Amino acid sequence: MNGILSFGLILTFGLVAFCTVKWRNVTCIGPTPVPLFTFIAILFTSGLDVGLIMFPLTEFGGYAEDPAYAFANPLAIEFGFWGFLIWAFYFLTAFYFCVIEPRVGFFEIPLVKLINNVVIIGTCAFTASLFLIYLPGYIPEIGDGQTVVTTFYLIVFVTILAAAYSSTDLKYVRVLSVGSTLLFIALILGMWVYSGMGASALGANVALLGDYFTNLDKFALPLTDYHAFYLFWWFAWSIMIGQFTSRFVGGLKTWQLLIALLVFPSIPLGIWFAVLYYYHTAAIPTAGLLNLAMIIVGVTFVINSLDSLIRLYTDNLSLTVARLGKTPYVALNVAVLFTLTLLFQSQWLQIQWIGSIVIGLYLACIAYIALRHRGAVMAIRTSPEDNTLDFHKVESVH
Repeated sequence: MNGILSFGLILTFGLVAFCTVKWRNVTCIGPTPVPLFTFIAILFTSGLDVGLIMFPLTEFGGYAEDPAYAFANPLAIEFGFWGFLIWAFYFLTAFYFCVIEPRVGFFEIPLVKLINNVVIIGTCAFTASLFLIYLPGYIPEIGDGQTVVTTFYLIVFVTILAAAYSSTDLKYVRVLSVGSTLLFIALILGMWVYSGMGASALGANVALLGDYFTNLDKFALPLTDYHAFYLFWWFAWSIMIGQFTSRFVGGLKTWQLLIALLVFPSIPLGIWFAVLYYYHTAAIPTAGLLNLAMIIVGVTFVINSLDSLIRLYTDNLSLTVARLGKTPYVALNVAVLFTLTLLFQSQWLQIQWIGSIVIGLYLACIAYIALRHRGAVMAIRTSPEDNTLDFHKVESVH
């Protein structure tokens, strides 16, 4: 499957370069534009999940021991799996759904819509399954610290329930996105102060990220099977995050959108990993209050990721609150997602399969445009007219 992945990566980065050059000065406007900070908050909290909180402390040691990663320090490797370059995936899909998709309607084709929504639902369940799998290590007071017990299933069930309820109104999604971002910043500050590392040690760790940027080319293709797992995971998220967040793009030019997506989310990620790396190198335990704080932020990330995606696939499938009613809507989503979560947790389903399907959708979309809409797409000079008119009306009011 790594051959499929490598092809998908080359295709994606090539498309990023093409779109940035071809439409560099097109002003990107979604149907519901918001200020830049709100847009970045929605993107950040929707496009990341609980793995950001739970994975790094378990991974630094493995990166240090694996010869495949010897070209850089473990902090730079971790950042490479989560930051900067791979946010180009989200740029590509956000730009596509904001500017191109309204002209071609590829994702409105019934079969494509069905496949895309299966991908969204499956990836939602995968996110919840990761949360379930890693909970025992962060709440060792429950069970033996390794086994998933009934209490953890209950926590995940309630989290999915909260996400399904939050998705019933778009205002909850926006508020939760900004709130999750602020909670994450508070967690970084709290763990930095608790560690006693000080500004100089933080600066020294941040400087270690330079190993990533001097070896940027090495992260463009899979380094190992574990890196491939991460990249398939990013592919699995890419279409649905772009489809959701494109709604909120608020007047950035294409090149500005690319820079915003590469840089702004990477800053808190780099600082977060720098703080966690100090905990790793100094062997500072996180048991007790710190683990609880990480779990709380992790839960908000899961809720925020899931509510955005539930909102997306229910809108796509016309399974809305207005059509079903709030209680049936919530019950249906909880039942589907919790069942699929159990299937992922048992490894009956694999994220690599979903990532491969997404790469196939990328390729099919390009072929469809080339065969049916090449002239119209190449002639694009602005965002869709309706979005532009609505944006200017809002701007004039302010």
